[in-house]
Amino acid sequence: MATVGAPRRFCRCACFCTENLYVARYGLHVRFRGEQQLRRDYGPILRSRGCVSAKDFQQLLAEDAALAPEFLAVTEYSVSPGADLKGLLQRLETVSEKKRIYRVPVFTAPFCQALLEELEHFEQSDMPKGRPNTMNNYGVLLHELGLDEPLMTPLRERFLQPLMALLYPDCGGGRLDSHRAFVVKYAPGQDLELGCHYDNAELTLNVALGKVFTGGALYFGGLFQAPTALTEPLEVEHVVGQGVLHRGGQLHGARPLGTGERWNLVVWLRASAVRNSLCPMCCREPDLVDDEGFGDGFTREEPATVDVCVLT
Repeated sequence: MATVGAPRRFCRCACFCTENLYVARYGLHVRFRGEQQLRRDYGPILRSRGCVSAKDFQQLLAEDAALAPEFLAVTEYSVSPGADLKGLLQRLETVSEKKRIYRVPVFTAPFCQALLEELEHFEQSDMPKGRPNTMNNYGVLLHELGLDEPLMTPLRERFLQPLMALLYPDCGGGRLDSHRAFVVKYAPGQDLELGCHYDNAELTLNVALGKVFTGGALYFGGLFQAPTALTEPLEVEHVVGQGVLHRGGQLHGARPLGTGERWNLVVWLRASAVRNSLCPMCCREPDLVDDEGFGDGFTREEPATVDVCVLT
């Protein structure tokens, strides 16, 4: 029996960042949920293969762990039975309760350094590159670097969604189904600051990757719909490895860079269940145009599958 319908969408398992990780130094595949779990489950076999001293073990963690232990702990709490907002806020830094802006360590310092090296190699290559967005001229789209599916999709599906579901249930935090991830770069002779704007996203994660710099602090106003949205802006300094979480509609920008180079990973998190009824950019019902990949996060209902045998 032949059927006609939309092509199947292929997916990956959300375990990519924690299960079956290969530790080349010791020729071992491991499951990683945190330092204590790693020691408990793999301590004897690691010692038998040469991971003996405390320095050896810390080097192992530094080389093979991308996600900060604090972030893993926050995610583990978010999916635990009985998890609620009050308990979650005890495990996060509340930057502004009124503006609902939060901060949490996301990546380890070695991972930030390794990612920066990859970004610089890509920047210096002759491979085609697109602009991160309409406001930033310098940076990298993660899908061009080949890191969107292996890194960003598992990050959204397994780690960010449970967290955002508790923090922002009214903004689609529990229904995130797409993203746009890019790295922005600020340096002398390139972009130095970023004007006030709001994001084409329901929610945003902004992670400082480095390098050494002064200035460039983020500033936040209110939601863009409010007439006094930029009165008394809140300034937030960057901390390498730590991510700032905020609503996409929150007006924000970046102060001028003083010295050095600043690189940040920005992930626009989108929920089609929210934006399908109202485009956050034009504030109207979206006029959908087909696009590649995740597009801008909108979806249209797929046509029903038809049994062509019934029609003959």
